[in-house]
Amino acid sequence: TRAVPLAGVPLLLAGVLTLAGLYMLNPNQAAALTLFGAYTGSDRGAGLRWANPLALKKRVSLRDRNLNAPVLKVNDKRGNPIEISAVVVWRVRDTAQALFQVDDYEGYVRVQAEAAIRHLAACYVYDDAGDTGHEVTLRGGQDVVAVALREELQARFADAGVDVLDAKISHLAYAPEIAQVMLRRQQAEAIIGARAKIVQGAVTMVEMALQGLSEREIVVLDDERKAAMVSNLLVVLCSDRETQPVVNTGTLYS
Repeated sequence: TRAVPLAGVPLLLAGVLTLAGLYMLNPNQAAALTLFGAYTGSDRGAGLRWANPLALKKRVSLRDRNLNAPVLKVNDKRGNPIEISAVVVWRVRDTAQALFQVDDYEGYVRVQAEAAIRHLAACYVYDDAGDTGHEVTLRGGQDVVAVALREELQARFADAGVDVLDAKISHLAYAPEIAQVMLRRQQAEAIIGARAKIVQGAVTMVEMALQGLSEREIVVLDDERKAAMVSNLLVVLCSDRETQPVVNTGTLYS
């Protein structure tokens, strides 16, 4: 009569071990399995899973994640203090590297992202400051800068088994202590650029006027009168104030 319960003990133990080895994985979730401290593999299948009951299972999310880096105060290539920040989209590619290659892969991503942003800011100038060298700048070459940022982030995240899906600058400005000075400089550059276009257009109009008078033989002007006419037209066209007409009641040469 006692042999029947004893015969069911192995079945009971087998059932307990079977249930102990069951675990659940959600979509885009993986589990790294270790047995007595040794890594035995990763499971990426979703649903109800089973593994050795003695194996430890560490779950890792494989979903895309956003990292909104804090605003950093750094110096650009010319030494100007600027404020810069970036948004990074990343996800875990290798669960074993993420868990065992670095101590805390999420903290590792944050620290390395800040280091990459600081290094990027030091490699480019904020803007070209009116230069004609067509240098890539943080403000004007955002596409090129974004590619460079992604490449550097990917190189830094490789040890943690993390892939960079996208990275873009989200905040860019001069530091408050020089913001007003740089604003005045930008305004001066805008005024100079506008004046240059006005002068260029005025010279073209004067040239057309002299050419039209000469071709139609409306009036014949010597070099001195041409110079006076050019001077008067340039003053009228380039002045930022309304001009007052002067009526000449004498001859052309008086």
